[in-house]
Amino acid sequence: MTTPAVTTAEAVPSDTKEFGIVAKLAAEAFGTFLLVFGGLGVALFSNPSSAPLPAPLAIGLSIGVGIAAFGHISGGHFNPAVTLGTAVAGRTPWKRVPGYIVAQLVGGAAGALILWIAVRTLPNLSNVQTIFTQLSNGVDDLSPNKFPMAAGLLAEVVATAVILAIVLAATSKRAARGVAPWAIGLGFAILIQAIAPITNASLNPARSTATAIFAEPSAIGQLWIFWVAPLLGAAITGLIFRGFGSPEDVIVTGAPGAPSFTTVEGVSTRGASVEEVEEAGHRHDEAERDDRTFDEGDDEAADGAIGEGALGEGAPGEEVPPAAEAPRSDEDDAKNFFDQNK
Repeated sequence: MTTPAVTTAEAVPSDTKEFGIVAKLAAEAFGTFLLVFGGLGVALFSNPSSAPLPAPLAIGLSIGVGIAAFGHISGGHFNPAVTLGTAVAGRTPWKRVPGYIVAQLVGGAAGALILWIAVRTLPNLSNVQTIFTQLSNGVDDLSPNKFPMAAGLLAEVVATAVILAIVLAATSKRAARGVAPWAIGLGFAILIQAIAPITNASLNPARSTATAIFAEPSAIGQLWIFWVAPLLGAAITGLIFRGFGSPEDVIVTGAPGAPSFTTVEGVSTRGASVEEVEEAGHRHDEAERDDRTFDEGDDEAADGAIGEGALGEGAPGEEVPPAAEAPRSDEDDAKNFFDQNK
């Protein structure tokens, strides 16, 4: 494929600008807050007999809604593993990775804090930490079905690799428009349902950290598993897409959900990173300078031709022959006749 990453063929409004870094970080924090507060709130408070919405589906819908609402601002990652994987795949600038991860951790912790405060208001509740330990991710004794660490690591690595493949494929430039939020959200719901009996389904280090903060020390002691496994799975998929994916998909500014749109002096840079936007601007400026130089050269050449030939003013002491008159045609004579008789 030789398709350039920055193309002028796409109709993008010239006044459309990319959101600033503060807006992006705020979107990532709020989206992760929605995931933890909404998705885990259903798991924490809902009664299966009276609430027909399963917790995995609630988490998936929370992610889909967050991407649909804020994806055009930040890309809608809401997950350190997605941020790392898209950076490895070339979809997210590396300089944004630390800020995104910090924002996701802050948003997730805020969502868990609201749930913790709500649980504390319940009467006759002696140990809130036990409830959050059951909500946290774990293996061995903390696994819902006592799965060992090997099974937990394998499940988290594979599930995160699969979900990042869905993210990268659904946000490809060739993918159908508008399907990414729901493809990603439903993908999360399916994978969470699949591995929930093994680890209580993390796939997201920010989600795991948010509940572990308020859980017993045993959950915090296993938190590293739910950082290493999702990040490893996301990195594997990111490397595969970087090596075998389409070159035109290797530059997207916020990628999952709704890619950002920016322009540089009329040059469309849809899906381009900040570095490439600046590079496109430099190329555009150089092209304009070349055009001006070329035009000035043409003017000078034209002036020289007029001075030395058409008006018969050659160099001193030289006789310049008059320019030969072009032969006249019948059409020229007819045109002169009609002009004279208007």
